[in-house]
Amino acid sequence: MNYPIYMDYNATTPCLEEVVQAMLPFFSQHFGNAASKSHAYGWMAENAIENAREQVADLIGAKSKEIIFTSGATEAINLAIKGIFEVFKGKKQHYITCQTEHKAVLDTFKSLEKEGAEISYLSVNQYGEIDLEEVMSSIQEHTKMIALMWGNNETGLLHPMDDIIRIANEKNIILLTDAVQTVGKIPVNVSGIHMMAFSSHKFYGPKGVGALYIRHNHPLPKPFPLIVGGGHEKGYRSGTLNVPGIVGMGKAAEIQQKSIESDMDRLLLLRNKLEINLLKISGTKLNGSQKKRLPHVTNISFEGVEGEELLRAVNKKVAVSSGSACTSISPKPSHVLSAMGLDSDLGRASIRFSLGKFSTEKEIEDCVSHVQQIIQELRNKS
Repeated sequence: MNYPIYMDYNATTPCLEEVVQAMLPFFSQHFGNAASKSHAYGWMAENAIENAREQVADLIGAKSKEIIFTSGATEAINLAIKGIFEVFKGKKQHYITCQTEHKAVLDTFKSLEKEGAEISYLSVNQYGEIDLEEVMSSIQEHTKMIALMWGNNETGLLHPMDDIIRIANEKNIILLTDAVQTVGKIPVNVSGIHMMAFSSHKFYGPKGVGALYIRHNHPLPKPFPLIVGGGHEKGYRSGTLNVPGIVGMGKAAEIQQKSIESDMDRLLLLRNKLEINLLKISGTKLNGSQKKRLPHVTNISFEGVEGEELLRAVNKKVAVSSGSACTSISPKPSHVLSAMGLDSDLGRASIRFSLGKFSTEKEIEDCVSHVQQIIQELRNKS
């Protein structure tokens, strides 16, 4: 198949060849179950898991015992939120999150609302930024958790995590962050955070594996398990471990830890070149903050074109999305852009461009040329 230029790295990333090679022996030669403690096959699998746990922990400044492997970030988020809800079941519970969170967070909180939890959804300004004063004023006596993403998947906006950590710790409230778009892409350290969800396939590892960081050595409660039946992962997440996937996640973490800084510098230059040239097209608008954001993401609105038609035409030569991969086929405007005050037509005519390790300057030039042509054609039609 003749694939288009890939500019949807926030949706997923390709597995690095070194990652695939690290995984392969654990499908065949070293096929043991990590829970088989009585023979060499199990020992080999268990050793591989613990090595990967160290690699993942090193990437985020954690201890290996604080890493709980899951099937991905959605499961990790559910474990964190629903697990804490179960801890306090029968008591009055209040949670703070934001209107621009990923659906994995928002839908989980919606399910808790049906069970009696009270949720405060923080508003954002036109750039997608929260007001720290609103965070403070939203805290109640029975607030159990603040759940705010580190980097936004649609706009790349970075929340002021240092300030959020300070507030959570001053008020002695659990802080959960969805760090899916930041881990492996920018330097991340879990100091002061209680729980953090992230996913392997966002930083050049395999799909179907993620992790929840759960901080040790603090008095705040840890989540009850959602999946029981064997006591795997220190009782937090039962089920036979996905050894090849976890090995791949560990290898990807090891590689990214060494290359984050150089990747960031290179991708910032490419992103800026892409953005500057796309914004030269008349009737375009950058969505989100120009400064407080991930270095590889830009989200741009195009006036005078119909959103679905725009996306279909651009995707013939450049693979992009209109928002989260989980909702990119939805005809509705992005809930993130709507929360930022964008009208629905402009929200639908917005494209997220996200770059990655294999993006090139030639691809940037070809993308700009293609988008310019598409916009001109669509506007001439209307």
